Amino acid sequence: MSLTKRCIAEFIGTFWLVFGGCGSAVLAAAFTADGAKLGQSTAFPLGIGLVGVSLAFGLTVLTMAYAIGHISGCHLNPAVSIGLWAAKRFPSSELFVYIGSQIFGAVAAAGVLALIATGKPGFDLVKSGFAANGFGAHSPGGYSLTACFIAELVLTFIFLTVILGATDRRAPQGFAPIAIGLTLTLIHLISIPVTNTSVNPARSLGPAVFVGGWALQQLWLFWLAPILGGAFAGFFYSQVLEAPTPERQLSEVI
Repeated sequence: MSLTKRCIAEFIGTFWLVFGGCGSAVLAAAFTADGAKLGQSTAFPLGIGLVGVSLAFGLTVLTMAYAIGHISGCHLNPAVSIGLWAAKRFPSSELFVYIGSQIFGAVAAAGVLALIATGKPGFDLVKSGFAANGFGAHSPGGYSLTACFIAELVLTFIFLTVILGATDRRAPQGFAPIAIGLTLTLIHLISIPVTNTSVNPARSLGPAVFVGGWALQQLWLFWLAPILGGAFAGFFYSQVLEAPTPERQLSEVI
């Protein structure tokens, strides 16, 4: 498969991750029906909440893993690409091209989502937060910079460890997308109150571009922590958990 086709797949996949995941947070998380329009006396909640948003992010990765995993590997995340590179499963010559495709996909998705969200009277991208990631005063739960950094570092490390383990030649074949999608769901269930959950620099960049201000000022953490977590996981897996070379060669023959 040509590099161009693989980058197009990464663009589409990252677009879907940001549009589906952040879209669920912006459009559906706290949706309330107008009872008057439905013949009822009061408004009532129909939003999907934090659990629904967590599932949405997991489902975007699960669906795209089956759709484009055989084309590009379905990274959808600079931290994943860097983690795979650190594990010696991805060539350095293609690393920045992949990351560029992911960035463009994320920003494009956030742009389309912004067009849809602002179609509702009174919606304000800045005041709503637009699913941007933040720490301190901009953390959903008011968590400190240190707490948010640790959360993003550790959760990205675990995410990459699952990805590397689920795609290991020794692992059961065909189930990796399920394990990876469920892991991302669990990560969101844990950390939406902490940082709004990043573990993905491209996902953080997309909404931050349109929110501006504080979101761009705090963006560094949501690049640095996931990239460090991904790189540490890649190095750790390759050095500690990866099969020895003779065993890998034997499994390839079998």
